[in-house]
Order: sequence, then structure tokens, then C-alpha cells
Amino acid sequence: MAIRTKYQRVIRAKLGIYALGGMATAIIIVLIILISQVSTIATDDKIPFKPHPLPESLANWQDLTNKGDYFDQIEPANFGYLVFSKFPIKVYIENPDSLSSWKETVSSAILKWDNYLPLNLVEQPQNADIKIIRKNPPLDPQKKRASSAETRYQISVKNTPEGFPYLSHRFTIWLSPTQTGQYIEAAALHEFGHALGIWGHSPEQTDVMYFSQVREPPPISVRDINTLKRIYQQPTRLGWSILIAPNT
Repeated sequence: MAIRTKYQRVIRAKLGIYALGGMATAIIIVLIILISQVSTIATDDKIPFKPHPLPESLANWQDLTNKGDYFDQIEPANFGYLVFSKFPIKVYIENPDSLSSWKETVSSAILKWDNYLPLNLVEQPQNADIKIIRKNPPLDPQKKRASSAETRYQISVKNTPEGFPYLSHRFTIWLSPTQTGQYIEAAALHEFGHALGIWGHSPEQTDVMYFSQVREPPPISVRDINTLKRIYQQPTRLGWSILIAPNT
């Protein structure tokens, strides 16, 4: 039986830039340029719109039971599906003072996804593709109540060593300090699924990505992995470099 607390996700990218004093005007100009650059490159037909090769662990996954999936519930962005193309995916987990057990619980949960997509825990948040912190999710004025867990992503334009621009994405996961016991693991497992690219929810309670928290949280299901594999077989502009030199 589902309880009323629902997982929440935000289907929008955010660019975070902070202004101080007299720098405000310059920062606003930079922000406009960045937003324009992201918007342009996201739909630029000079950037390949195609799938990336699957990592070996996911490529080898086979469902011999024909359990199906919930791929029709996944929402791509205008630049394609939210897939990673460089592995292992780097993950930072906050280590709150005197709460090492929290980090251990979260680590144990997310590393269950490592069977399907290679993961690597890192010590510095700036080095991470996915950052997990023990903090209440940011308040959203459009919501009637605060979420207990939430995942958001940021899109940025980076350059290869050769100077070619490409779209990159990073995720932040907030896990509320009020979560306890098995629900910490359940929330981490669920939100991490969003961060891996499952930008949608399952309608079935037996899947980790079910839209609501349940009394007996399920393990990662065959349907979860079937859905993940289908997502990573889809086209995206994330991670692909522009096809012409910047100065032409």
C-alpha cells in the first residue's frame, strides 16, 4: 500500500550563477549568454543526435522473462535523453559530521546500480557527475508542500581539449534528514535512478521507480533495468562534440 509521501522531480535544467554588488550587471549578461549558448547548442544540427555506445554491463543485460518496461513514461529533454557517455560515472556523497552510517546506507543503495552502469565514488563534489547531499530539497513555490527527496540537473557547455563545444550535464540529489531506516535507502535508490537518466516514473509498485514511496521498498526490478537500457539506446546531443571547427 502506498503512503502519501511522494518522490518529486523537477523537469527543468538550472544554471546557477551568483552575483555580488557591482558585479550584478556583468553576471546577468554572462547568464544571458550562457542560456543562449545552451539553448542554441541543444538543438544545433551540427551536433550529432544519436545514441552513445552502451557500457558493457548494460549491453550484456538480457531479460529472459519478458517483463517489459515503462519506457513510455520517460520524458526526454529538447536535446534528447539524459544519458551519460563517459564511464565510470563519478558520484559524490556528502559525509555529515557524526553520521557515517548515513553515507554508508546511501552508498550501499546507489552501488546497486553499479551492476548496470559503472560508478565511481569521489571525495570532492566538484569532480562529480552526480552529487548527493543530506539536506531538505529546495522549496518550490509551485508546490503545496516540501519534498522529502528530489533530483535536479544542470546543463552547461564545455569544451574538449581541441576546443570543440559540447553539452554536459550534472545532477544534484537532495535527501531529507527526516528520512529514516529503510526509507533512506529507498529514497537514494529511487532518486539515483532519475540521475542515471530514468526521467519518469513506473506505474507499478514492484519497481524502484514507482511514483510513490511504499511500505516495503522493492529492489531494482527487471523492468527498471529494461527501461534503463532502452533509454541508453536512444539518441541524445549530450556528450557529442560539434562537427565543425569553432573558427570556421
